[in-house]
Formats: sequence, structure tokens, C-alpha cells
Amino acid sequence: MRDRHAFARRAAVAPFGEDHHERRQLGSVADLATTTSGPDQISRRLEALPTSLYVWRLVILLSLGGCFEIYDLFFTGYIAPGLARSGLMTTTTQAFFGFSGIGAFVAATFAGLFVGTFCLGFLADRFGRKAVFTWSLLFYSAASVIMACQTTPGGLLLWRFIAGIGIGIEVITIDAYITELVPSWMRGRAFAINQAVMLSAVPIVAALAWWLVPLSPHGIDGWRWVVLIGAAASMIIWVLRLYVPESPLWLARHGRAAEAETIMRTLEAASPTAAPRPTATAAMAPAGAPAETGYADLFRPPYASLVVLFMIFNLCQAFGVYGFSNWVPALLVQKGINVTKSLQYSFIIAFAYPLAPLLAATFADRFERKWIICGAAAAISVFGLAFSQLTEPVLLIASGVLVTGANMTLSYAYHAYQTEVFPTAIRARAAGLVYSMSRLSATFSGFIVAFMLKEAGVGGVFGLITAAMVIVIIAIGVWGPNVRGRPLDA
Repeated sequence: MRDRHAFARRAAVAPFGEDHHERRQLGSVADLATTTSGPDQISRRLEALPTSLYVWRLVILLSLGGCFEIYDLFFTGYIAPGLARSGLMTTTTQAFFGFSGIGAFVAATFAGLFVGTFCLGFLADRFGRKAVFTWSLLFYSAASVIMACQTTPGGLLLWRFIAGIGIGIEVITIDAYITELVPSWMRGRAFAINQAVMLSAVPIVAALAWWLVPLSPHGIDGWRWVVLIGAAASMIIWVLRLYVPESPLWLARHGRAAEAETIMRTLEAASPTAAPRPTATAAMAPAGAPAETGYADLFRPPYASLVVLFMIFNLCQAFGVYGFSNWVPALLVQKGINVTKSLQYSFIIAFAYPLAPLLAATFADRFERKWIICGAAAAISVFGLAFSQLTEPVLLIASGVLVTGANMTLSYAYHAYQTEVFPTAIRARAAGLVYSMSRLSATFSGFIVAFMLKEAGVGGVFGLITAAMVIVIIAIGVWGPNVRGRPLDA
């Protein structure tokens, strides 16, 4: 079993075949050149970086850009009561695949996310992290503006689907971006801080929904104001992009050694008084120039076992994360709480979104990522079942906070985990492929949760989530590879 998933030795070193296939190797950083700006040297220099304010500033800037992605993604649940109030959508439908219910709106969101991650994840590998980070955000913000102007269920669902495509591209790009700017010894903390900053958008969207959704300022439905405010604020990306460099590892991989060298010197000069950290001694095989890689290549050794594992993981984890987060107000309404109160409770619960990753940052690099994921999945099950049974407001809110905290701990850990296990040449493509399964799962979970809510109540919803979390624990606990302290592409 140990050899089956010794990915560190095989994902970067094992060849696809012999002779000419060795020249197509995708997984390693390598000695393309004897200079210090070759891909192998860039990887080692990144791994040796000491901590610096400049590195943390880059993490924060990328995370601020990601705030708009989170805002756009999470308003799905918070504007749901407003969509029902305006008559555009209903809470439940008679038919399982009814397209007039909130489940269809959730499904349209994640169908777009699936297309973005599965079909277009390669864009960040081909055109660079910075360009795709910028343009995908502008794309989905524009789509959201158009969506806010729709007056029919069909138009609403169509533009929500289109916006979801842009969000799907963005989330994969940010994950790959941060992975390639931060050494492994601090990557867990970097992703925890990244998630904390990005998720600070959730209390904001919850507060705006609590305030605006029950109202119609200037005769315009409150939910439309919530959408438009986020789209307008996203224009800050044009400022952020001026201060974020391209990934030096991506540049080196694409033969742009001079640019990679310039960025590396800036990173290293940011801590002139700090001694470089010793790099991990990991076998690195020579790599060829970037090869055109099809999705079929990801299902061949040495990546096939990793791809299948993370596809199964993502199919199941989405039920825990989105089965709760996208349905909090609706679940509270189902428990007999009116719309205004449910949005108020949801606003309080939303503060757990940024706080949980901040707490996780204290242990993020002290334990293997796989065990953090398993522990969080177990907590989601326990606290979720408590949420389904409680009715006292204080206990209900407390259990909701704990479910959310466990969800966000799981989220930061797997965002780091599923990018660092794949090599630079295919990082965004592979991560997009496996992550698309969570989008596919969430697409159908909207209908499934709506059905379970109607037929079995809140308890049935959390029974479904618990079953999904059990599969997560078994899959990752048994077959998940160890990554702690390993440099990229090693």
C-alpha cells in the first residue's frame, strides 16, 4: 500500500515509457539549463526562501482578488430567500429536476463551475497564472451584472451558468498561483491565510443579504443589489494585478528564464538578512520542455491513481461544504424560522468562515494534510447531525458555527493538497480536472438536497452529508499521499 501511492517518487520521476517517452515527462522540475534560472533551480530556490513580508503580501493580494470569487459563489445561498420572495424561484419543486426551484439556481452555478474547471483549467497552464487570474474575474463579474438584470427564470439560470464558468477558472488559477509562490514549509499556513482573507467576503455578503433581501430599495429587488454590489467592487482587480508577479516556476517552465530570474531575485531580496532555509533532498529527474498534454494522459501512470483518488474525494466533499453553506437560510426556514431571522442567524454563522482558517493556520504545517482533512470531515458529520436536531437559537447557531468551521478547515486543506500533489507542467489542468468533480457533485446536490429537504427534512439532509463524509475519511485516510515538507515536483 505504501508503494501504491508513493507519489513523490513516481509522480515526478517515473517515466511514461522508455526512450522518446522519457523526453515527454511532465512531472518534474528539471535541468533545462545549467543556469540558476532553469526550472529545477527555480524550484530549489523557491523551496529555500525564508519567510518575508513580501511573500505574505503576495498571498494577501491574490487572496483579495479571490474575495470576489467567494462573494459571487456564496451569495447563491444568501439570496435564495430573495429569489423566492420575488417569485422568480421557489424553495422546492414537485419534480426532482424542476427548473423553477432554488435547487436549479444552485445547479446552474455548479454546472458552470464544472465547465470552467474541467474544460478550461488548462488556460492557466498555457497562458500563465497572472493573465487568467485577471481576465476570469472580469468575465464572471460581467456575467453577474447581466444576471442581476434578468426577469425570467430561464435568463437567470443561463447567466448564472455563464458566471459559474468564470468562477471555476479563477479558483483553480489562484490555487496554482499560491502553490508556486510559497515554499512547502509554509504552504499550509499560506493557504489557511488565503482562505481566511477570501472568506471574509462571506460575512459581508451575509450582512448585505440580511439587510437588502427583505427590501426593494428604489423599487429594485434586494437580491439584485447584493449581486451588483459585488460585481462593482470587483473592479479593484485592475489595481491588484499591478502588484502581483507571474509565477517564476511557470515562466521557467515556458522558457522565459530572464523573467523568472528577475522575479526570483525580488523574492530573495525581500529578506536580505535572513539565511536561506536548507532545501529538502528529494530526487528530481530531468524534465523536457513543456509538452502538449491531453486529459487522457492524466489517466495513465504515474498520475492515474492520484487523479481517481481526488475525483472520488471531490465528488463527496462537495456535499459537506456546499450541502450546508448554500442551504443555511433555507435549512433554517425549514426548521420554522422566518426569513428575516434565518438571514440574521446565517449572518452570525458566516463569521466562522474567515475565523476558522485563521485558527487552522496555527497547526496547518504541523500535521499531514490528509489527517487534517479526515478530522474536519468527521467534525462536519458530528456537528451537522447536532444542527439537524437542535431548535434552541443559541445552540442552533453554535452548531452552525462549528459545522462551518469544520467545512472551512477541510476547504483550506484540500485546496493546498490537490494542487501540490501534481507537477507544475500540468498543475492547473490536473487540479481543474479533479476539482471539477466537486462542481459536478454540487450541481446535482442542489436537486438532491432540495429533494431530501422536502421528503426527509433537515435530518435527512445531514444524513446524506454524513454518508459523504465517511467516504472522504476512508478514501483520503487509506490512500491519500503524504506531502508535508516536500518541495514542488519532487
